Amino acid sequence: MLKKIPPYLYPLTFLISMASMVGSLYASDVMHLAPCVLCWYQRITMYPIVVLSLIPMVRKDEKAYRYIIPFAIIGAVISAYHTVLYYAVNWGFRPEWTGPCVAGVSCTTRYFELFGWVSIPLMSFLSHIAVLALAVLARKLGKKTS
Repeated sequence: MLKKIPPYLYPLTFLISMASMVGSLYASDVMHLAPCVLCWYQRITMYPIVVLSLIPMVRKDEKAYRYIIPFAIIGAVISAYHTVLYYAVNWGFRPEWTGPCVAGVSCTTRYFELFGWVSIPLMSFLSHIAVLALAVLARKLGKKTS
C-alpha cells in the first residue's frame, strides 16, 4: 500500500500550497483584506513551496522535501503563534494592546471565520502542517525505497 502513495505526495503538496497562495491573494486583492505582518511572514514561507513542489513533478527529483521541510516548519511556527495570539485576543484572554502588531493592520483583526471559528491564521497553520506532514512522509518513504 505504501508503494502507491509516493507519486501523489508532491502533487498533493502542490495543490495545498497553491490553494493557500490563491486563497491569500484572493483575500487581499479581491476581498481587499489587508494582511498583517505575521500574515506576510506566513506567505513568505508558503509561496516558495508552490514552486518547490513542482520540481519533483517536472525533474523527477524525489528529494525536494529537503527544501520544503524548512519552509513548512518556519511557516508552521509563525502561524501557530499567530493562531494562539488571534484566539487569545478575540476570546478575551489577552488584551489586544499586548500583541506584536502595532504598525499597520493588527494581527488579531477578525475578518471572517469559516464555520464561525476557523480563522485565517488557523487555516494557514493547518496548510503548513499538511505540507510538512506530506514532506516528512516523502522523506520517510524515499528512504525505504532507496
